[in-house]
Amino acid sequence: MRKHWIDNLRWVTVLLVLFYHVIYFYNNKGVVGGIGGFSEGPQYQDAAMYILYPWFMPLLFILAGVSARYALEKKPAGEWFKSRTRKLLVPSTIGLLFIGAAVGWFNSRMPTAMEMPEGLPGVVKYFIWTISGTGPLWFIQDLWLLSVVILLARRLDSKNKFYNACGKIGAIPMILLGVLFYLGHQTLIIDPNPLSADGLINLYKPQFYLIPLLMGYFIFGHEKVQETLGRIWIPLMACAATTGIVLTATTFGQDCTGPQYLSSPLNNIYGWLMCLAMMGWFKSRFNRTGPFASHMTTSSYGIYILHYLVVVSVGTFLKVKTQLPLFWIYTILTVAVFSLSPLLTAIISRIPFLRWCILGIKHES
Repeated sequence: MRKHWIDNLRWVTVLLVLFYHVIYFYNNKGVVGGIGGFSEGPQYQDAAMYILYPWFMPLLFILAGVSARYALEKKPAGEWFKSRTRKLLVPSTIGLLFIGAAVGWFNSRMPTAMEMPEGLPGVVKYFIWTISGTGPLWFIQDLWLLSVVILLARRLDSKNKFYNACGKIGAIPMILLGVLFYLGHQTLIIDPNPLSADGLINLYKPQFYLIPLLMGYFIFGHEKVQETLGRIWIPLMACAATTGIVLTATTFGQDCTGPQYLSSPLNNIYGWLMCLAMMGWFKSRFNRTGPFASHMTTSSYGIYILHYLVVVSVGTFLKVKTQLPLFWIYTILTVAVFSLSPLLTAIISRIPFLRWCILGIKHES
């Protein structure tokens, strides 16, 4: 029986990623990648980044681990990995050749972008823009790489002894697993060298995301564990909200994506509690589906892949080419991202070759 609450939580989290990127694009807190803020003073709308960033990507990796467990119970490992390669690696490599260059071109217009040497051939510029336009596709690149680790873990626990033992975990040990969440963040490079690959390691951080992925695979796929979360989601959410308010109030103005911030105890307490609370909340209240939820379940992956192209194109135009008040800039960009991203997904999903290389949708005979 399909777990509708997992589907619903996944697409809701994807929508939160879209909203995060609207705010992030104009942030003035030092978070690299956006076009920059509107003033040097406080932009209180940036608080949304502090609320969302500590938990929404780890949560997506947990759900990916749970889904991997369920999928591998139904199909052979080779078939599963082949489908993972088509859905994850193809869009983040071949598909990148189609959408990455456009994103990279807009990125090259950012105030923090490095200038290209004069006289570079167009094809060289194209590939530079393509690579720099990876954007949120780092997530599916990471997920494909960590899928290999899932197969290794499956082989090591071929008799499910460890998996079955994990199913006996109670509420308190589940909360204490946040220690692993914290230890994972301690592997970040605290003082990255700007002239090295340190920044990419801190962005992809596979050594951290492997932890929630494996916890999803071994622990949170158990029905008993899910039911436990469903019973205690209200106190979990209350504790998470309280911690999140304190975290935001005491750290507002810092780079909330920086390694020092992410490795702090308070950030990890809040992030882990929110992961647990969101799973418990959706298990308890949203384990059902309908026409809209079913549509979002099938289209949210494509929306995730394509949304940042809308963010950088429309967002850059609004700031550079208009003098609109801030309210309207944020409103127009939000409406554009939440409407054009699904529209692009629907269009590309109907074009045979593009739906394979950009969205990872299997060719139909």
